Order: sequence, then structure tokens, then C-alpha cells
Amino acid sequence: MENTATAKSKPARRNATRMLCEGAIMVALAQILSYIKLMELPNGGSLTPAMFPILLFAVRWGLADGLLAGFVFGLLQLMFDGAYAWGWQSMLLDYLVAFTPLGLAGLFQGKRWGIFAGTVLGCFARFVVHFISGVTIYRIYAPTEILGTVFDNPTLYSIVYNGSYMLPNTILALVIAALLYAPLKKFYLGADIQR
Repeated sequence: MENTATAKSKPARRNATRMLCEGAIMVALAQILSYIKLMELPNGGSLTPAMFPILLFAVRWGLADGLLAGFVFGLLQLMFDGAYAWGWQSMLLDYLVAFTPLGLAGLFQGKRWGIFAGTVLGCFARFVVHFISGVTIYRIYAPTEILGTVFDNPTLYSIVYNGSYMLPNTILALVIAALLYAPLKKFYLGADIQR
């Protein structure tokens, strides 16, 4: 009886080790990719390919592990990316809370088009957190000018400002997912993971 329990626990331990290793690699890759800034806004926010590894990890390993990877990536962003913030509330919302929802992609684990639906959901949830931060913390900037337009409404300003980098980030992550779909399909679906 003990041998059977030991035999059953070996694949679980192997999967846990593999998940932790993949998570560490994907978070490190996301951090490295975050330094490739295709566009950067003055008050924080940039266009980078950094979200894709977190989204891929979440789709492979599920919700809980994906949320943890997003949180760790947000923590690294806070520590190493210059942390443009207005106090602890901004640090909490714009980094730790904002990157964690990327793990919501894990809700689509094992689904054929899960990487695409997960990317949209994770990126939208991140946008919502940045939007809330913009309305509650950065409202001091109203009235202000962005994209050649003066805004005096903090809600509209937050939608435009945060949308101006989150929409392109979402599109970029979807393009990367589409380009890599054929060669990485079994990884997207987690078909290589022993269950």
C-alpha cells in the first residue's frame, strides 16, 4: 500500500518541480522582455512583449499558478523597472495588483483557443486595475493633455491613458500567440504535462 502511494506521489512531485522551474523561467523571460520598450509613456506604461510568457504559463498550469506568476512578475517590475508611482497605493495597484490578473488566463487551461481568450481576459483585467488607479490616484493630473487632447475628466483621462498602452500590449500578445500557435500548440494545451 505504501509503495502505491509513493508511486502516485512521484508524478505529482515531478509536476510540481517542473511547474516551479517553468514559472521561474517564464517570469525571468517576462522581466527580460520588459526591457524591450517599443513605446513608453511619461507617467508609466509601455509597450513590451513581456506579458506573453506569463499568459503562456497561466494557460499551461492553471489559475492559481498563473496568478502567482503574475504577482511575482509585478513584484519584479516594482523593484527593477523604475516603479513610477505616487505612494504606496500606486505601488500596490499599478504593480502588485495590476500584473497578478494576467494569471486569469489560467481559466482557459487546456482549451483549444485558450491562449487567445486568456490573453484578452488577463489583459482586460490588468487594464481595469490601471484604470482604477488612474481614477483614484492619478486624478490629480486632470486637466491634462495626452495625445494632443486636453482632458478635464479623470475617468475619461484614465481610459485614454491606460488604453493607449494596454490595447497595443494586448494586440502584441495576441500576435505573438498567433505566430507561435502552430509550433507551440501542444505547450499551449499542456499536452506535454503528465496529469
